[in-house]
Amino acid sequence: MENTIFSIIVLILSVVIHEVSHGYAALWLGDTTAKYAGRLTLNPIKHLDPVGSVLVPLMLSILPGGIIFGWAKPVPYNPYNLRNRRWGELIVAIAGPLSNFLLAFVFGMIIRFGGGLSEAFIQLSLVIVVINIVLGIFNLMPIPPLDGSKILFSILPQKNNGIRLALEKYGFMILIFFIFFLWQFLFPVIAFLVKLFTGISF
Repeated sequence: MENTIFSIIVLILSVVIHEVSHGYAALWLGDTTAKYAGRLTLNPIKHLDPVGSVLVPLMLSILPGGIIFGWAKPVPYNPYNLRNRRWGELIVAIAGPLSNFLLAFVFGMIIRFGGGLSEAFIQLSLVIVVINIVLGIFNLMPIPPLDGSKILFSILPQKNNGIRLALEKYGFMILIFFIFFLWQFLFPVIAFLVKLFTGISF
């Protein structure tokens, strides 16, 4: 039970950092929407989504597999305010997953090179690494409304707007199908990155 509570706390803090990273990327590109909405803060209360930040992680914690993930309320931004109109949305979108991979990398390096660490600290750090790798990979999937879809739409030529409209129309159903039927196929990728960052087989 204590491990579950700690995992959910790590998840909440990680998704908050993820969303704040989007906001700061947008601010760096000239959009102040998130700033004036009060979302450039690490205060979890400003970001929590009752379903994605609490209900889904709790449900996943009692299912086999032990992988916990979720989401927070998206940080608002106005793409028309971004100075770089061609790649601005891509930069804002990728900032979130990159923040998760950076957290995973930092704690992975602590595990690898922090000699004399207690077993308890290593286990807690490993939880942080795993959850952030899962969040990073999950959000890179090209399914609306995940960040990966915004990255995909930024790369695709504008003439392919039909693909964007179709994906956005059925995005929620595709996402549910992915979570229940395809997510398991990414476990080897997660295990590879955990070992790469930490040196520990997962």
